[in-house]
Amino acid sequence: MQQQKRQPELVEGNLPVFVFPTELIFYADDQSTHKQVLTLYNPYEFALKFKVLCTTPNKYAVVDATGAVKPQCCVDIVIRHRDVRASYYGVIDKFRLQVSEQSQRKALGKKEIIATLLPSAKEQQQQKEEEEKRIKEHLAESVFFEQTLCQPENRTASSGPSLLTVFLGVVCVAALMLPTLGEMESLVPLYLHLSVNQKLVAAYVLELSQTCKTALHEENKIQEHLVECS
Repeated sequence: MQQQKRQPELVEGNLPVFVFPTELIFYADDQSTHKQVLTLYNPYEFALKFKVLCTTPNKYAVVDATGAVKPQCCVDIVIRHRDVRASYYGVIDKFRLQVSEQSQRKALGKKEIIATLLPSAKEQQQQKEEEEKRIKEHLAESVFFEQTLCQPENRTASSGPSLLTVFLGVVCVAALMLPTLGEMESLVPLYLHLSVNQKLVAAYVLELSQTCKTALHEENKIQEHLVECS
């Protein structure tokens, strides 16, 4: 009897949730961005039911905020920004996607998605380019400083994610953006349409790469702190 009770039990809140994208950006001057799509993937052998929560539900309209996902399938969740005004520029809102088994009420897993309204896509692109330029200049100065003042034996390991990690992340994002098999209204050639299982693998690898990047970032912060304290 005890074994029968333990077998179907899953730990509450520990189930990984695979969603793409993990950040929504709306632009006030581009109405095409006022409608965003979240894709929820279910790589498990059992069906999941989901619920979408929001910190500011009055600003958004969520189509099918609750529903179910069959095993090894995915579902699209449409989110519309319905209150575009200047006072909301730069304000960060959060969506929470909770999943559970269809036969249970407790949430087995959750994922938070950040949503931001920006005034202009062009201005954002310019700011991004300027920020990238500043980062490159800062990195160049840092490399020059290390080469001239630091001894080789005192150098730490690479401070950023490896090229392989970055490459895998880019490939996975590109794979998730490609059409799914069965979609007829698409200009993308048929041989580039991916199956649901292939997109599930891409979502899983992307989740792992993001976890590794976060761990490296935290490790670098600790190393910088240790250098300063010494």
